[in-house]
Amino acid sequence: MEEQRHVCSINGTIRYNIPSNYQGFVFSDITLSFRDGKIVEASANDSRRLNQILDIDEGARRIGEFAIGVNPYVNRPIIDTLFDEKMTGSIHLAAGHGGKTPSAIHWDMVQCQTPEFGGGEIWFDGRLIRKDGLFVVDELLALNPVEFLKAEK
Repeated sequence: MEEQRHVCSINGTIRYNIPSNYQGFVFSDITLSFRDGKIVEASANDSRRLNQILDIDEGARRIGEFAIGVNPYVNRPIIDTLFDEKMTGSIHLAAGHGGKTPSAIHWDMVQCQTPEFGGGEIWFDGRLIRKDGLFVVDELLALNPVEFLKAEK
């Protein structure tokens, strides 16, 4: 059986609007630019320190995870990634280890896309699925905070 290899095709730039604590230092205004799934440019309030972390090994500049935050009880950042990454209206991408991309790091960085944080959109295969932190396709409406909380009662 031939082994299948996953190739990440992420291209573009993301600016994270939620500060991120990594090894005791709080990074802010993190901006990452990608080409063919690899971080090719990185800046923050301490760009030198950020790039040192991302240069630790080849896998550190690869995406190890992408996730969408939907927890309606987490609605503001507290600069603790374990909570912030679940914040309703957020997304996070992790730099570093994930799947077949070995790395000494795995760093989740969070962007909130609610109107209070400047909004944003998620598109999959040319289809808008979420705008300003709320899902807009019928199949995913139950994940919006109001619907999620209603279903919980």
